[in-house]
Amino acid sequence: MIETLIGTLFGGAFRMAPEVLKWLDRKDERKHELAMMDRTNEADRIKLEASQKLAETQADERITLADLQAMIEATKAQATVTGVRWVDAISSLMRPTITFWWGIVLYTAALTAQFLVLVDQGSTGLQALLKLWGPEEKAIVSSIFAFWFMDRSLRRK
Repeated sequence: MIETLIGTLFGGAFRMAPEVLKWLDRKDERKHELAMMDRTNEADRIKLEASQKLAETQADERITLADLQAMIEATKAQATVTGVRWVDAISSLMRPTITFWWGIVLYTAALTAQFLVLVDQGSTGLQALLKLWGPEEKAIVSSIFAFWFMDRSLRRK
């Protein structure tokens, strides 16, 4: 009787063993498939982000090119004479007048005021000048040169 009971238990266990192993194997397969799906989704997300960045960069380049073309056309339009002498005279004086006023009169006055404040606070003249001549001033000077000399080269075309 015990032999029958032990035989039944071992027989049932041996019949169930392949099913348990199949269940464990399927569980591992599902984990693996899920991990592969996550990796595929991550790769797709990275590809999508890269293509979006590329599209944005290309759109920015197109906008920059369009802006440059518009600036060239505007510069050419400013150089067009109307035939009315006083209108042409005022038109030709606007840019130098505005440049003189903002670039020389007002900006020089602001720099002079800052210089005087720095000297009043104890800086030497040389220290004050070095503090005033920073990246912003270099950018302003390069913008002025680009404005005048780029305009001349654009008008020649």
